[in-house]
Amino acid sequence: MADAVVEFLLTNLKELLLYHADLISNVKDQVESLHKELSLMKAFLKDSREKRDESEYVREIVRQITDVTYEAEDIIDKVVVDAALRRSRSTLAKLFKPFNHVSVLHRNAREIEDIKVKVKEIYDKKMFGIVSLPVGEPSRRRTREKRQPNVEEHNVVGFDEEANAIIDRLIKGPDVLEVVSIVGMGGLGKTTLAKKVYVDGRIEFRFYLRAWTYISQEYSRREVFLSILESLGLTTDQMFKMSDEWLSEELCKHLRYNRYLIVIDDVWTKEAWDDIRMAFPNTNLRSRILLTTRNRDVALDANPSGPPHNLRFLTDRESWELLRGKTFPKTSCPSELVDLGKQIARKCYGLPLAIVVVSGLLLKKEKTRDWWKRVADSVSSYVAKDPKQCMDVLALSYKHLPDHLKVCFIYFGVFPEDFEIPVWKLLRLWVAEGFVQESGQECLEDIAEEYLEDLVDRNLVLVVKKRANGRIKTCRIHDMLRDLCIKEGAQEKFLQVIKGPLQSHSVGASIPTYHRRLCVHLNILDFISSKPDGPNVRSFLSFGLEEKDVPRQHTTFIPEAFGLVRVLDLRSLNFPRFPNEIVQLVHLRFMALFGNFKILPASISNLWNLQTISIGTMSCDLKIQADIWKMLQLRHLYTSSISFLQGPPAQTRKDNEDPFVRRNILTLSTISPDSCTENILARTPGLRKLGIRGKLVVLMEKKGGSTMFDNLAKLDSLETLKLLNDTFPLDPSRCIIPGLPPSYKFPPNLKKITLSDTLLEWEHMSTLGVLPNLEILKLKDYAFKGRHWEPLDGGFRLLRVLQLGRTDLVRWDAAAHHFPRLQSLVLTHCSSLEAIPIGLAEVSALHNMELHWLKPSATNSARIIQLQKLQIQQEQGLGNSKFKLLVYPPDLESDNYQ
Repeated sequence: MADAVVEFLLTNLKELLLYHADLISNVKDQVESLHKELSLMKAFLKDSREKRDESEYVREIVRQITDVTYEAEDIIDKVVVDAALRRSRSTLAKLFKPFNHVSVLHRNAREIEDIKVKVKEIYDKKMFGIVSLPVGEPSRRRTREKRQPNVEEHNVVGFDEEANAIIDRLIKGPDVLEVVSIVGMGGLGKTTLAKKVYVDGRIEFRFYLRAWTYISQEYSRREVFLSILESLGLTTDQMFKMSDEWLSEELCKHLRYNRYLIVIDDVWTKEAWDDIRMAFPNTNLRSRILLTTRNRDVALDANPSGPPHNLRFLTDRESWELLRGKTFPKTSCPSELVDLGKQIARKCYGLPLAIVVVSGLLLKKEKTRDWWKRVADSVSSYVAKDPKQCMDVLALSYKHLPDHLKVCFIYFGVFPEDFEIPVWKLLRLWVAEGFVQESGQECLEDIAEEYLEDLVDRNLVLVVKKRANGRIKTCRIHDMLRDLCIKEGAQEKFLQVIKGPLQSHSVGASIPTYHRRLCVHLNILDFISSKPDGPNVRSFLSFGLEEKDVPRQHTTFIPEAFGLVRVLDLRSLNFPRFPNEIVQLVHLRFMALFGNFKILPASISNLWNLQTISIGTMSCDLKIQADIWKMLQLRHLYTSSISFLQGPPAQTRKDNEDPFVRRNILTLSTISPDSCTENILARTPGLRKLGIRGKLVVLMEKKGGSTMFDNLAKLDSLETLKLLNDTFPLDPSRCIIPGLPPSYKFPPNLKKITLSDTLLEWEHMSTLGVLPNLEILKLKDYAFKGRHWEPLDGGFRLLRVLQLGRTDLVRWDAAAHHFPRLQSLVLTHCSSLEAIPIGLAEVSALHNMELHWLKPSATNSARIIQLQKLQIQQEQGLGNSKFKLLVYPPDLESDNYQ
């Protein structure tokens, strides 16, 4: 961890010296000296890496380096804040009391000098075997081949019998609602077993109405009910405003006349189950609840008459089979490693999580006897005979992570237990935190995604959902690994998790010295009202279970409490006004806020370090008064409403170069059609994602022989485009788009397009069909209109995902050659559609079809496709079909409900 701390400060100092020297003019000499001395510290940390576990003396020096680096960082950051406030010449700046930067820096320099003496002595005497590494040390990153991530593993060794036993109870039980519980310690595989059961064909056949929700130690009834309703595809915008009781009744109403299976994962207390049980109607349709818990009392409370399923440990044979399968998925284990492998597996004492994590450790080095013996010896010393000491096994895997992955892994501790983490947000947080270092011309977010894939490869992070393009959409971390992150994070002064007011409950309570990241998971308003003081905090994140209104008297708490913060995520709070005081946070890199905002003020332009802006607002539109062209670090702008951007000054040429071109801006979502001017889009050539929302007819209107849509054609890097025809308060039919532009006017490398309320005629699908790189097409409600659609030949050559929302389409004539690579088809509320083209059965890649609220005739055509695909695969000798068909709502008269 010390390595990452020093690396970040060195990068920060370099940027200050190169680009913001005016802010440190009074202490520039000291900053240059500090940079030089920290470079020596960085070299020592690299050279001493292997010896830290062996020598307390070396560990103590590393701790001192961490502390002195943190202190130096605090001093420099305060120097910058002081200079920035004085430069602004505001009233606040006049009241700002500066401290004696020079004297404090001198004291810090003396402390660094003391450490340098100790480091030099170690080098000179070659103490502990520490010598300088040879020149040309291999890079910490390797070139990675892009791969498809595996979603959370279901087929775990030793679970077949267990799964069959659970499935048998779910299917053959009584007519009344029954709760079946899986009980076992953390890391034993309760969730994995439940997932294996949940996706089993027999369960899918029996229970068309299925949902999954997590409870965890901290939960909200409202969030649980919303989670289940969302899993069933029943949520509406109105529901998010409703009370717990209303949501409970609504869920109960939808479940009452259906046979359902609800999985409730990770229930910690009897009170938690009692809190939600009223939402599940007890009818005679053989519905079931599958519950997982570490607490046997919870299981007995949920079903006093039915014994819980106690999950056993793996046998030695099963343990070795699991370890071997994870370590050698496609080849056999070399004979010289078999005995050591069995020894490692045996010493994990049947705990699947320990085996899986250790396998990730084995995978990351060459498969040699020396390395495997080192792991075997370490596992032996940690696990002993008590599987509950698995935490030490997990720590072993953490300690063998490269430095750049250690900080990324520990960062998972900031998220609440069982939290499904949006990957887009995680990657931007890593970048803002400074965990991701530039490598040539490679995009920082791409490097961060590689880091995540590496952690997935090491079995430290679980993939929950994948995007349509196969990349990771959401992920999570096992409870025990999260506990490890919090434990290591606290020891390293890296993070602190707070679940309410500070323990002292006193006004002005201080955050423990040097905790750099503060995460509040519960009672956020109580925490704010205690007026916390965290002068060293660099990241403040709130994950309240329910959105809370911030009283006006507390809107200024952030700069008062956390003046040096870089990451600010307060989307769980509802601000009555935009907190203009945020402009004081000159180090801010990531800002996420929610409130009744109508303007993003111009003063935000002064936050020159901002990389990501995420604004949620209840207003229909948001005026961006901030001059984003002054914000040289800006990479992503997200808004929940229509945003109106202002372009840079028209006269911008200087030495034949445009100083306002911002190649690092990657995301603009969602902006108004009026903002799609050449003056704006020509300055963002690196855009990857563009969301346009508003009256799209403005985008398509011809003026002087051209349209504003023409400005998109030169966005060569654009991969994702959203066109949302939001005509409020008018009906979309009053602002109909005449058609789509010719295909050559679309950005050339588009991979994903989303359309909504555009009411286009089906003939315009031919334009989308010839886009050369289109892989994902999402046609939301009323994107197209017309009773008949027949695709043209030769189109959609690379299309893998097709989604259709509400439409008046009746007849769809298509064959396999119209969608040769289609993998997934999702139809929602296509209530007029008579049938799905039977010819799609011949698309060999098609493996998933979801139908929501379609006619019985359309549903029957899907079942015919399913049978034909099975027949085709059997004729070709390809075994059982992997084609998955989901139909909602289920047909109560079908055999599935007999």
